[in-house]
Amino acid sequence: MGDPTPPAWMAAAARKWLEDAGAIGKGDGRRAFNALPLSGVRVALAERGRALCSLRVPAHLTDAEGNWHAGAIAAAMDDVCAAAIMSVEGIIKVSVHYDISYFAPAKHHDEVEMDGRVVDRKGRMTAVTTEVRKKDTGELVAIGRQWMTTSRPKGAQGSKL
Repeated sequence: MGDPTPPAWMAAAARKWLEDAGAIGKGDGRRAFNALPLSGVRVALAERGRALCSLRVPAHLTDAEGNWHAGAIAAAMDDVCAAAIMSVEGIIKVSVHYDISYFAPAKHHDEVEMDGRVVDRKGRMTAVTTEVRKKDTGELVAIGRQWMTTSRPKGAQGSKL
């Protein structure tokens, strides 16, 4: 991206936001939706426009055949992309365009790795991608591409997480 290194607090805030997102029962309940698809998430990296984490697919996010539910995958990928953006911009953005391709199912107990990366920025818009792979085999589960934005200037966002 060619941008200067963002302040360290942005990476720390992105990591904390992503870790807290998967912590069921913590906080004031405002992030309960995020806690479901990211329950048990382990953050390996959240800095310089990248968020890398893994989780073991929990039973409560699977369908009748034991497959990780597509909606849960989409929600988890969305949060990983948001954290990647936060690591370089210091704010959470919302999706305005989201495209996901699913390649293979992940099953209950499979460990998956999600790798979100900022790929471009145009004004308030930020383009991000996420790859989800089975950790043991590297098999591709899904790829997501999205544009995320904010309707408020960065200064108006403050440091509220």
